[in-house]
Amino acid sequence: MNKENVQKGFKKIFWGIGFCFIAPVVIMQAFKNEGHPMYWPVLVVGIVLLLLAIGLGFLGISTLVSGLLGNKKKKQD
Repeated sequence: MNKENVQKGFKKIFWGIGFCFIAPVVIMQAFKNEGHPMYWPVLVVGIVLLLLAIGLGFLGISTLVSGLLGNKKKKQD
């Protein structure tokens, strides 16, 4: 077990969870104000936050699993 990778994995997962709550709020605010001139920039920011949440969640789980189980060693013939 690699303690540093486990900690990094948990940090990434928690950041991803935070963005999972923030991104839908930003997107909802953009859709509430469709006539406003800042509609498109706010919508783009919300979509970027959503993609960041998905990416951080995936990377966090991947880092956590590699920290818990260790890297696979290839057989040398």
